[in-house]
Amino acid sequence: MKRLLPLTLITATVTLLAGLAVARRQRRLAVVAPELRHPQLYVPMSVNSESSLRTGRRLIDAVAKQASGMVADGVDVRVESVPAADGQPPVRTLVYEPVGRTRPSGALLWIHGGGLIMGRAEVGHAIASRIAKELSIVVVSVDYRLAPEDPFPAGLDDCVRALEWLHEQADDLGVDRSRVAVGGDSAGGGLAACVAQVAHDRGDLPVCFQLLKYPMLDDRTSMRDVDALFWTNTSNRFAWTAYLNHPPREYEGRRYASAARRDDVSGLPAAWIGVGDVDLFHDECVEYAGRLEAAGVPVQLDVVPGMYHGAEAMRPEAPSMIAFTDGMIAALAAGLATERTPVG
Repeated sequence: MKRLLPLTLITATVTLLAGLAVARRQRRLAVVAPELRHPQLYVPMSVNSESSLRTGRRLIDAVAKQASGMVADGVDVRVESVPAADGQPPVRTLVYEPVGRTRPSGALLWIHGGGLIMGRAEVGHAIASRIAKELSIVVVSVDYRLAPEDPFPAGLDDCVRALEWLHEQADDLGVDRSRVAVGGDSAGGGLAACVAQVAHDRGDLPVCFQLLKYPMLDDRTSMRDVDALFWTNTSNRFAWTAYLNHPPREYEGRRYASAARRDDVSGLPAAWIGVGDVDLFHDECVEYAGRLEAAGVPVQLDVVPGMYHGAEAMRPEAPSMIAFTDGMIAALAAGLATERTPVG
């Protein structure tokens, strides 16, 4: 007959484990810059199941509905449905154009974050419209297909198709084809890096700059025992598994499945990479920047002390986050050889 553990022992064990988890969390929070601390950091959250994914998507949809009021004054936004070939569905994009823009101007293909499994283009209203206004350029934001419903290469194909469309419509859009950049945040930054690789290899889609905001570059990070805040390794492993359609592994033979897997990074566009030093993606971002630099690619790496993943969304008023975003936009202005008129 199986003997049951005494209730007091079970209670003590649960209490001990909970205490260890809290202590570990407090150690992680101790390295966060004081100005970036937020109550949400005290509540561990991970996307690790279909139900948690549905919850995450509902939250993002709610944010997207409220984001319409965040479009910068003087910037028009319209939806464009980009036709795709080979029976693929059209790609929904948002096009941001500042009033009074001098044509032809530069352009940015922007790709939203969300771990490749969540997100909407509308969530980027504030940053996309701000960039469009301050640099007086066109910004095209891609609503790409998400995993696990549409695993690799669906999302990347949508982003590449949007870049093709931007070049095809350059005359009508008033865009200088030689001044087209790609960029994105988190998963969108990883996709932007892959788009830059595809464009380089094809040779018919000029990209002059890549703007990579704490990009999700390397699926192998999810195979390591790494602790992080906000975007956790549990979420990272779930997301990469959904996107790749298999758990991350040492060998991944498909090109462009993960930007950091590329062996030869020479000849890629100049880049800005920004990340916090307590971000899960810190090491992979620093490593990728080092490889670009070693290959002769101009790269600016901005590592912010005490910054976790997505900190500027939680604490946008923090001086370090204001400087982080300003530095990102300034780097893009230099990459596009355009003047910047800061707003506000």
